[in-house]
Amino acid sequence: MHELSDEILWKSLKEGNLKSFSILFKKFYPSLHSYGLKISKDEILTEDALQDFFIYIYEHKENLSNLESIAPYLFASFRRFIVKKISKTKKYTILRSIDTNIVDINFTPEEFITQQESLTFRNKNLAKLINQLPKRQREVIYLKFNCNFKPAEIAETMDINYQSVINTLHKAIKNLRAEDSIVKLLNS
Repeated sequence: MHELSDEILWKSLKEGNLKSFSILFKKFYPSLHSYGLKISKDEILTEDALQDFFIYIYEHKENLSNLESIAPYLFASFRRFIVKKISKTKKYTILRSIDTNIVDINFTPEEFITQQESLTFRNKNLAKLINQLPKRQREVIYLKFNCNFKPAEIAETMDINYQSVINTLHKAIKNLRAEDSIVKLLNS
């Protein structure tokens, strides 16, 4: 059943197949956990939210829409789910005071580490540069390069239009190039 397409897996889940639910859980838990941790910055809250989210999905399986691609739907739904959970938790400040479409994602150098040791310094600088970007640009970068989402999937996840994703991604890359140029000048 692991070879099934997302569409067939989702349909099987909607019909109550527990094996499909288990496959879906195992397939998406790690990436949703990582994304949730970027949003909440709290391991326990993220794990609780993710468990509750998957329970919610299974309990409401009959009401789920038909999907061809599961990932954007799960990311968008989990994003809303965890933000709602954070805003209900009293010990956290309200995450979205002004713009309900912005979450604060930070990167670690380890997320950019490759097997080539010579890139370590560059990766640390890249993480530093990305963390200086505005919140929305960081989230678009995360979804594009860490989750391998297409612009349409990012738009669905972040609940913004396609052109906004393209513009935000372009601005982020432009800002990174400008900052990288400044860093190179200073280090010369």
